[in-house]
Amino acid sequence: MHRATPLLRALAALPFALAPAASLLLLDLWQDRLPDPLATHFTVGDGGRADGFTGHTAFAVITAVLFLGLGTGWTLLVRRTALWGAWATAGFLGALLVLLVRANLDATDPAQVVAPLTDLAVGAAAAAVLGLAGWALASLLPADAPPAHTGAADGPRLTLGASEVAGWSRATVSRPLTVLAVLALAAVPAGLLLAPWPAALLALLGLVIGVPGLALARVRVAVDRRGVTVGPSLVPRPRVRVPLDDVVGADVRELDTAAVITDFGGWGYRVRAHRTGVVLHTGEALVVRRGSGREFVVTVPDARTAAALLNTLAERHGKV
Repeated sequence: MHRATPLLRALAALPFALAPAASLLLLDLWQDRLPDPLATHFTVGDGGRADGFTGHTAFAVITAVLFLGLGTGWTLLVRRTALWGAWATAGFLGALLVLLVRANLDATDPAQVVAPLTDLAVGAAAAAVLGLAGWALASLLPADAPPAHTGAADGPRLTLGASEVAGWSRATVSRPLTVLAVLALAAVPAGLLLAPWPAALLALLGLVIGVPGLALARVRVAVDRRGVTVGPSLVPRPRVRVPLDDVVGADVRELDTAAVITDFGGWGYRVRAHRTGVVLHTGEALVVRRGSGREFVVTVPDARTAAALLNTLAERHGKV
């Protein structure tokens, strides 16, 4: 699992300190030339005319909190290859806030302030420029070290006699996904009881989210002479299996929230460039290295025992 260095975290936090500083500095310098409250929300269909207003103090607090929240998230989760995204995000929002303050300059009536759609293009241009700056800075940093793999010969083992047969099985549960699936299924009868259209879409959406969600919320992971099998606990299908013939080695990895988001793109059944995973929560994960070089990862309690047994079975099978 890649971990961000202190320098990388500092570079991720930097644009979220600089971007709000520009708009807040203008707010202070132009305080006597700006209306109070400021026009801060605009209607797209009315030529960009203002329809929402915020006082100077509230604007400063909201700006600071917004960038603090975004900056904290990017700082905690950033990876070297995604540093450009932090700079682009800060650049886009920072440019829009500067343009917003400028649009209010010398306005006698904030209701007459207009923010044209071209401001979005300017924000996108700022995002592109700062994104390139972030990419350039990232290129100066050392490349991320690859995930630490324990060699097959050094991986955990489970002692088995020549004639002994063993299997391992554990269930793993995602409580948030269970709650989401139950709520989605609860919307089905509500959608059917309400008017046929468009309330029926609520029932359809509940089925689309609830059925697969409930199936994936609790899965069972099994290791035996056939390899690794992962499938729903409640129904026999669908299942994911890595045959023993395809197992090069197995180990355990601790996944935190940052690793789940950056390495897998979130929770659930994930397919990425170099790995496939059933990631339902943070914590212990069984990591299976396949003959193709890809990884199969599943979060499950007691993953070390599963890895040890899998290595032993693969070794006996002649793959390790």
